[in-house]
Amino acid sequence: MSIRRLPEHLVNRIAAGEVVERPASALKELVENAIDAGATRVAVALFEGGLAGLEVADDGCGMNPDEMALALERHATSKLPDEAIEAVATLGFRGEALPSIASVARLAIESRVRGGDGWRRIVDNGALVEQGPAALPPGTRVRMEGLFARVPARRKFLRSARSEYAACVDAVKRLAMARPDIGFSLEHDGRRIFSVAPGESQPARVAALTDRALQDNAVVIDHVRGGVRLEGVAGLPTFHRGVADHQYLFVNGRPVRDRLLAGSVRAAYAEMLARDRHPVVALFVSLPGEEVDVNVHPAKTEVRFREPALVRGLIVGGLRAALDAAGHRVVQRPALGPEAWQSGALGAAEAASAPLPIEARQYAVWDRAPGYAAPPPALAAPPQGRAEPAVAAVPQGARHPLGVARGQVAATYIVAEAEDGLVLVDQHAAHERLVLERMRRAMSEGGVAAQTLLLPEVIELDEPACDRLEARLAEFAELGLTLDRFGPRAMLVRAVPALLGRTDVHGLVQDLADELAAYDSALSLRERLDHVAATMACHGSVRAGRALSVAEMNALLREMEITPHSGQCNHGRPTWVKLSKADVERLFGRS
Repeated sequence: MSIRRLPEHLVNRIAAGEVVERPASALKELVENAIDAGATRVAVALFEGGLAGLEVADDGCGMNPDEMALALERHATSKLPDEAIEAVATLGFRGEALPSIASVARLAIESRVRGGDGWRRIVDNGALVEQGPAALPPGTRVRMEGLFARVPARRKFLRSARSEYAACVDAVKRLAMARPDIGFSLEHDGRRIFSVAPGESQPARVAALTDRALQDNAVVIDHVRGGVRLEGVAGLPTFHRGVADHQYLFVNGRPVRDRLLAGSVRAAYAEMLARDRHPVVALFVSLPGEEVDVNVHPAKTEVRFREPALVRGLIVGGLRAALDAAGHRVVQRPALGPEAWQSGALGAAEAASAPLPIEARQYAVWDRAPGYAAPPPALAAPPQGRAEPAVAAVPQGARHPLGVARGQVAATYIVAEAEDGLVLVDQHAAHERLVLERMRRAMSEGGVAAQTLLLPEVIELDEPACDRLEARLAEFAELGLTLDRFGPRAMLVRAVPALLGRTDVHGLVQDLADELAAYDSALSLRERLDHVAATMACHGSVRAGRALSVAEMNALLREMEITPHSGQCNHGRPTWVKLSKADVERLFGRS
């Protein structure tokens, strides 16, 4: 086949494929244009999650009719005053966004400069269909409709309205975080989703767009090294999430998803978080334009640093310094509920170690039944695993593969003596697996028993998270978790799985929403149920740091021996290890 020039309409569609993947990517380009136009307020409206259309209105500098016509040509831009592309300070500068969008959708642009008349220009899939005067205040209003309506091969790859809506909200939130000096509002099908006023402080803007609790559970960062500045907010190590979607990274005011920056955040929190937990951060890196290449990706979501080691060291050092300065601060939890004030109930630390009835073959003894009130200290002292007197004869390790409990180390590891050596058990990992297997058995036998809450609990989340949970209410009910939608941004928890006993309901629902966002579309129904059950099991298991009685430790070991897959936790880590007698003797030079 001989070489030929591609027709212009095909060139435009190829360019659109690089810039416009879904409604959210078109929305990002339009909002960036509004910011670059000097707007002080940006209003975004979505229709059916962006699938039916979207609109962006700003009060920026506007365009006259000639500039509007030029803006719809490829590679025409006002954002590069000269050829020094490495010194670009604007968000958009390629001159591809508007013509690319107009080649695969119906695009209507209305604009007016201050002191001039408004003008409208409508382009439908690359063809100019209308132009003329328009009435509007100074600024620009852009409306996109029917994205990929004439490109069915691309249209069929768009996701549901809820998924596209969530992606649009995320795109606007990231841009709004980067510019607290600009006011932003977002509406969906005529309903106000959020509105933030111009002139907010950066920490306040980030908290308003993510989680209001972040402002009280974060440290402010302002660190400079080698001409590079790091600012932003970082959640305390105890303010964490189940997925890494709550990390917002910016370079020179540009939202990016950069592996170097994400890896630096992981390194900074490496010794403070479990491997399956992720911090909540919003970090803003500022450096001279010639030190970073922002032109390595058509959508400008990736960057390349001239000195990556300097940037990584700045982020790791800045985060650790700020977190070290926080000292002993931990997450501020809500006030205790009425059950904490029951007559005769122990304090939180005492209740955590109070003795429980022993029934190893039923729900294990380390699960505290709802409403259980421990006896006062005068009647029952907290058990000590190392020195608790035996009531019955000490069991023999020969009869049990995992041996019998002899004590507890660091309130985390059970030490057991077996016939052929020593067994160390991670109590949290082991119990996590046991709870999961119990939930699986209950599901196969008709469903997990639910424990109705005396007072339903309201969990505030963002709207996309609530949408994801609402779409899975029947699956949650099968697992014993009863949820109801409670307004646009909240879920009402009416019941939790009885297997979990007392649990952090807020943390459980939040983690479920996060994991649905990360994995939902890629998993089958059975896989989703298993994933949700694993998350619930993690929240309902015995935590590291809780003192167990000898009876509780032995009950845990016995159930492990009759439970499939109990050798590893739900995350694939081992739940127990064994040192044979020969290994121990070798340590002491006896062999």
